[in-house]
Amino acid sequence: MDRTRFEQLLNTLVKSFFQGLLIIGPFAATIWIIWYIVSSIDNMIPAISEKLYPGITFITVLGTTTLIGYLGNKFIIGRVVVDSFDYLLEHTPGIKFIYSSLKDVMTSFVGDKKKFNQPVLIKTTENPAIWRIGFLTQRDLSAVGFPGYVSVYLPHSYAVSGWVVFVEATNIQILNNVSAAQAMKFAVSGGVAGFHSDDNVFKAPE
Repeated sequence: MDRTRFEQLLNTLVKSFFQGLLIIGPFAATIWIIWYIVSSIDNMIPAISEKLYPGITFITVLGTTTLIGYLGNKFIIGRVVVDSFDYLLEHTPGIKFIYSSLKDVMTSFVGDKKKFNQPVLIKTTENPAIWRIGFLTQRDLSAVGFPGYVSVYLPHSYAVSGWVVFVEATNIQILNNVSAAQAMKFAVSGGVAGFHSDDNVFKAPE
């Protein structure tokens, strides 16, 4: 085999290897994350999983959480019990700060009162005009001395983090034709995912 054919073969093998990583990588990472979550919950009560079978603790926790959510949402007695515990934890010294903070963060992402549900564009520079995608979190900041301002959460790409900015309401553009899930996927992926439809082309306002 001459040098040219050897290099072509080597190049093909390298390309095939990386193509295989693209196929296997996301699949393997997804399976690993699911297994890590299940095994972590199982390790909370290892005696149950060891005596019965792996995953039983996870299924129990999942089922119990779903049942509590259903009872707390559909039945008056369940709602009263949930509200009572909520009131108790929010008024217990020391615990209330931890509980309230965690509750605010979780309700921002899920539930009927989730906050990251209004995607917007925020103008960061005027000339040239540069826009960043984010989520409107507060529509009025007059109470903290910023009348005419709003707060916007700007997620970081490829990271579970972000930052909040105060900006004049005139410097944001509401994205009514984009869902919150699409906007978050677009922002977190660095703009390479989230707007796949040719009929829904993402354009910054002029």
